[in-house]
Amino acid sequence: MLLLLLTGLGSAAAATGKVIKVLPHLLDAQGRHTLSPSLYDRDAYQAQLRQHPETCSGIRFDIHWRGRSQTQASAVLRLQVRGTSHGQAPPERTVETTITLTGISHWAGLKLVGTDYQQLGEVTAWRVTLWLGNELLDEQKSFLW
Repeated sequence: MLLLLLTGLGSAAAATGKVIKVLPHLLDAQGRHTLSPSLYDRDAYQAQLRQHPETCSGIRFDIHWRGRSQTQASAVLRLQVRGTSHGQAPPERTVETTITLTGISHWAGLKLVGTDYQQLGEVTAWRVTLWLGNELLDEQKSFLW
């Protein structure tokens, strides 16, 4: 009986986390991913930006995540992006932000803009991970990762 109680206490103190959804959005020269709040307009504008990559100034990954910790611990949300390779290993960029595990779901926006975006070329693969110290809580990745 005591063993069951101690086992239950150990699992209750453990932190949990989940990457729920990842939405990559190209950004225009003004840093916008859409021209209006309509989802239809957003998708149409994203298609226009994909057809005219010279008008893009960067890419933003909107990440929906949730994490829970007894102590509201700080964790790291990490985005890794691979670009177009030109005969050598594809360029890779990493962006991360510190978050607090509160038990409520949140959105985070991680951007690659300027020279980091230009040197990357076209995005071919991405991976989003949620870390608590050295412990991987969850990940979501594109098909080609």
